[in-house]
Amino acid sequence: MSHAFIIEVDSRAAGIVVRDGRSFRFHSACDDFSGLEGQGFRSPGDAQKAAVRHLEAFTGGRGAKLRVA
Repeated sequence: MSHAFIIEVDSRAAGIVVRDGRSFRFHSACDDFSGLEGQGFRSPGDAQKAAVRHLEAFTGGRGAKLRVA
């Protein structure tokens, strides 16, 4: 089982999540997602959803797409 996953939103890297005990810790790839830096999530999918919500709030809800690589 992999311990790190790339999180993408709208075909761009948002960050990675790395297993940290029983959770996955988010590490942002760019300033747009720095608000999620260090947050823990139950799964890579939960981190993905949070990244999409974060970008939608940041851009005023203009169509973010889900992708977990």
